Amino acid sequence: MTDLTELARLIRDDSASRGQPISKLGYFCAPFRPTQGPFSDRVIKVYRGSTDPALMARLATCHADYVAALHKTGVPVPETEFHLLPEGDLEVPVIVQEALPAESMMRPQMQAAPRDAALELMEAAGQVIARFWNNADQFETRIGFHPSIRNFAVAGGQASFFDTFPPLIHYSRPEMGRMLLIFSESALMRRVGPLLRGRVTGIQDEWYLPPETLVGLVGSACRLRPEHGEAFLAWGRDFMTREMPRWADEALPHLQRPPRLPGYWTGMRKVLGLQGEPNV
Repeated sequence: MTDLTELARLIRDDSASRGQPISKLGYFCAPFRPTQGPFSDRVIKVYRGSTDPALMARLATCHADYVAALHKTGVPVPETEFHLLPEGDLEVPVIVQEALPAESMMRPQMQAAPRDAALELMEAAGQVIARFWNNADQFETRIGFHPSIRNFAVAGGQASFFDTFPPLIHYSRPEMGRMLLIFSESALMRRVGPLLRGRVTGIQDEWYLPPETLVGLVGSACRLRPEHGEAFLAWGRDFMTREMPRWADEALPHLQRPPRLPGYWTGMRKVLGLQGEPNV
């Protein structure tokens, strides 16, 4: 059982004890892995707290349901715990997740891999995407998936997915749009986001569309390794026909040339100062 007192102490501790963030690409938080102690084999993700008990209770329920849904659809997820820790008047959401080997992260592997090895990484991630969507019909609720390259680890030809926040289950489109504002780590986003509510809400749309998630993966690969773009596109066309035929007609027109990110999203990242390289 997780020692919540020790977890709270760790979160309040200085950065030297907490360890350096393992990623600065996140929209909601910068995950870190402690350098020592009982959580040294875990990644800690701390999100913005809230004084709204109903909001946080629903978040906890949705997170539990989402992790269960991922498992039920056959998506490999590292051991993941969700906690609400008291901090003054706030409840602070914290995810404690089994740490995967750094060398298994898909993004750096994609950056270094020769073409054929990169295609094997894409196949591993694609199989997880197909497995999720081909089994998602069993849920009588709105459910989504955000399978970007940076949310996968690949080892031994098998991909694991580790992004469970926000939990993409049960929330309506307007509700998820509000979640993107409430839990954004950027104070600027929380200030200006309500003025751009339509654009902020639109960020989530591809997470709920099966063909768009695969097209998004291919687009990320093309931006990360443009010299292999044609190979990634050919793989994507073959994969959609082979593993996700229900959505092939929708996806194939978008896999004739490297998919591009929406201009409003790339512009918003620059305004907010979000870090990342070509596949963000």
